[in-house]
Amino acid sequence: VTLAAEAKKLAASTPGLRCTILDEKQLKAKKMGGILAVGQGSATPARLIVLQYTPTGVAKNTKTIGLVGKAVTFDSGGISIKPGQGMHDMKFDKSGGIAVLGAMTAIAQLKPKCKVYGLIPSAENMPGTGSYRPGDIVTTFSGKTVEVQNTDAEGRMLLCDAIAYAEKCGCSTIVDIATLTGACVVALGQKRAGVMSNDDKLVEQLKTASAMTGERVWHLPCDDEFVEAMKSKIADLKNIGGKWGGACTAAAFLSQFVNKAKWAHVDMAGVGVWGANESDAPGSIGYGVRLLTSFIVNNSK
Repeated sequence: VTLAAEAKKLAASTPGLRCTILDEKQLKAKKMGGILAVGQGSATPARLIVLQYTPTGVAKNTKTIGLVGKAVTFDSGGISIKPGQGMHDMKFDKSGGIAVLGAMTAIAQLKPKCKVYGLIPSAENMPGTGSYRPGDIVTTFSGKTVEVQNTDAEGRMLLCDAIAYAEKCGCSTIVDIATLTGACVVALGQKRAGVMSNDDKLVEQLKTASAMTGERVWHLPCDDEFVEAMKSKIADLKNIGGKWGGACTAAAFLSQFVNKAKWAHVDMAGVGVWGANESDAPGSIGYGVRLLTSFIVNNSK
């Protein structure tokens, strides 16, 4: 709720940027079961923040790009609760959403010649009497069902609704960004984000933006073998895979909520949450704002 209010305030002070907030009632009406499930254990209700930039004097058929950012305002892990050590850093689990918020503000000021949606699904993942549980089956916005095996795999539950919604809004290209998996940090360390995609050209465009901004990315796979690992016996998908390739199985899960759009997923867990050592500065380093902004500006040329 606080993040939604800040987004509205920021949009009001940024010419060319519109902000709409979908509250619990609207999320229920749109059947966004993923976002609602994650937020239902918290006293603070979930929101979907929708930012929209439309340039002046462009044709109706101008391409529309979607940026989607995970914003778990605090991640306790829910019923599958995290260990206490390091949990104070879980306020940074909104870093993907904040990157989209910052990028959308910059985009509106730079005025590229393409339409851009910034979608920020926001929720607090808490254990409570209303929490979603391991074993629950959740129906998402796309209509696909997800067997919840671990409530701490919550980011993908938010993102799957927002990605499907971005495509419904007319986005032909979608880039999502999230502090999604510890597995990505194990694979790549704290200086690079993982990029997984259904389109190699889109990966190259993100690499070009990365080279310009110094926010480094590394291409990882998310193909059929990883999709297979996310199939459930009692639902369309499950929300965790096996022991191996956790960043890749998470991306493979998200890929199943894209229909025709070109899509890429940026797992910024290493650089978003753990990238700033306390010896340097406590807090987020703002990874992703320049990367996404440069990507949009490059695409509008």
